[in-house]
Amino acid sequence: MTLFPINGALGYFSRLPLYVALAITTVALGGCGNPEPFAYVKVKGKVTYEDGTLIPASRIVVSFVSQAPPIDGKTHAPPGRAEVDVKTGEFSVVTSHTYNDGLIRGDHKVLIQGAGTLVPAEYGDPAKTPLMANTNKTPFEFKVRKPGGKKP
Repeated sequence: MTLFPINGALGYFSRLPLYVALAITTVALGGCGNPEPFAYVKVKGKVTYEDGTLIPASRIVVSFVSQAPPIDGKTHAPPGRAEVDVKTGEFSVVTSHTYNDGLIRGDHKVLIQGAGTLVPAEYGDPAKTPLMANTNKTPFEFKVRKPGGKKP
């Protein structure tokens, strides 16, 4: 005596490819909703101190806060983000929605955060940062005040 009939088990497994195909089709079609509502632009740039020297940090991140108004009450432009190569001060991979898609077209407040106190705090605050960028003017060149230096 068997616990389940062999024909029943074989019947299930013979239909398994069909179930997998249906699942994949359902997921693929389910993702075909509204297209991405924003246009992205590839950008690159460089971050240094005002005197042109590199910021001696182990890690520097540049964030971009779009100044574009929301498309509707709930669709806001995503912020962009880039890792800076600390050996050169340059960045070229900027991600907003998907890896390396770039930035939403237009103006952005720019935030720069470095390890430790190598970047003054105002560069990490959207309300205080003196840096702005426009996607029509690339490559970007961001100059950061050295800590302890005078504010512009």
